[in-house]
Amino acid sequence: MPSASDNQFDVIVIGAGHNGLTCAGYLARAGLRVKVVERRHVVGGAAVTEEFHPGFRNSVCSYVVSLLNPKIIRDLQLGKFGLTILDRPSGSFCLLPDGDHLHVSRDAAVARAEIARFSGKDAAAYDAFDKEITEMAQVLREVVQQPAPNIGGGVRDLWSALKLGNRLRKLSVRQQATLADLMTMSVGDYLDRWFESDPIKGDFGYEGIVGNMVSPYHPGTAYVLLHHAFGEVNGRTAAWGHAKGGMGAITQAMARSAEAHGADIEVSSPVREVIVEGGRARGVVLEDGRSVRARVVSANVNPKLLFLKLIDPALLPEDFRRRMNGWRCRSGTFRMNVALSELPRFASLDGKNDEAKLTGTINIAPSLAYLDRAFDDAKAGGWAREPVISMCLPSLLDDTLAPPGCHVMSLFCQHFNPVLSDGRCWDDVKEQVADLIVQTVTRYAPNFGNSIVGRQVLSPLDLEREFGLTGGDIFHGALHLDQIYSLRPAAGYADYRTPVSGLYLCGSGAHPGGGVTGLPGHHAAQAIVSDLKRAKARA
Repeated sequence: MPSASDNQFDVIVIGAGHNGLTCAGYLARAGLRVKVVERRHVVGGAAVTEEFHPGFRNSVCSYVVSLLNPKIIRDLQLGKFGLTILDRPSGSFCLLPDGDHLHVSRDAAVARAEIARFSGKDAAAYDAFDKEITEMAQVLREVVQQPAPNIGGGVRDLWSALKLGNRLRKLSVRQQATLADLMTMSVGDYLDRWFESDPIKGDFGYEGIVGNMVSPYHPGTAYVLLHHAFGEVNGRTAAWGHAKGGMGAITQAMARSAEAHGADIEVSSPVREVIVEGGRARGVVLEDGRSVRARVVSANVNPKLLFLKLIDPALLPEDFRRRMNGWRCRSGTFRMNVALSELPRFASLDGKNDEAKLTGTINIAPSLAYLDRAFDDAKAGGWAREPVISMCLPSLLDDTLAPPGCHVMSLFCQHFNPVLSDGRCWDDVKEQVADLIVQTVTRYAPNFGNSIVGRQVLSPLDLEREFGLTGGDIFHGALHLDQIYSLRPAAGYADYRTPVSGLYLCGSGAHPGGGVTGLPGHHAAQAIVSDLKRAKARA
């Protein structure tokens, strides 16, 4: 058995996505010898910026920032290493099929006046709804900043559970009931309780099904709405922004921070397998045949990929292996970036460009029924005939992304089944589907189709093949009640440790789940440092 002196590194991190780089940054700052290996030619994983058409750059997969934890920004000194986050002044702009729109401004008075055009009752309810979501998001923010208590764990886990229980005890009875509702209800039922008009329910309902291939009436989708509300931008709670230079600016800053403290990052180095000897992870074998050894391995990959592809599943306990076989990864996402010669001119703005309204999110999600039909279509035929589309124009705030007078647009589209029937392959139909998406947007902005000078098209298969997002799942596993908190990725393994000794999970498949938060990487690094210190003390 190799001794500690045989190890080239203390920790090998598989995957240079934002969580892997966060983990590496904290480990390097703790004085450990850290090696990061990344399969793609560039660091960043799904948080990366690329030129997709000459002169046009954009965030390729993830495209907006809010959930990135402020503590991580401070600890890793990301501002010092080049990160600037631009606040988006607008809220959401929801396009409606009758030629109208709903603009939910960040100014509450403006939002109420706009909602009142559709329902006075809804306008009167809006402040209370917003207050309830904000209160519960604050509770969730506190929960996600700590590791989840491990089911069947020791004193530390019991203490963590008691602290959570004490925090929830301080909530009013109404707040406790609300939290239970948001953790278990469908986003459709939750919004039906608050509102009567379709536009506001469709706009907020989208937040419950984003990256989540289910009906808006699927139990647990209200939690996904809450999950997207616990972030902040530059101190503003629940605000969203753009990283200047695209999402790759976040991971580039993380990489520079980790390297400044001694981390060794190697790209174009896919991992073939994790070395397991004597029941313990001892390093990795790369696709080129090289072996890199370390005391421990930390994996920023989907749990299904890690446990069923990168290690021998026979090494896992039977119940854990069964859990991984059943791990649900199906976000229904189709991602596009387009290079535009001019701004879209939305018909509901009478042909005039009101840029202030277009600096936020532009949604085609006019009702819960629309969202439901999109899911039914994808389930039965492969994709929505009328897709749900969330768009943004980051070049309105960041002039580094496109030539003068031109723009880039991100389109995050649903629902698109990663598994097509009748032997069809996404490679054969993705351009046809991309045309459908363009036609859908053009119905609302007549100049849109003709203004496209280049496009980047990523089907669910592309997301899996290029970025390791199994099933095209942006969250590394659905955020359903049985796959979150102490059950993520499995009961007894929520503490970032795995059934294989010395192998840790630091990606979004661990608590608190998906989104560009950095928290799984942060929490995993804490667990690794603690374990290595204990091992040193025992030695």
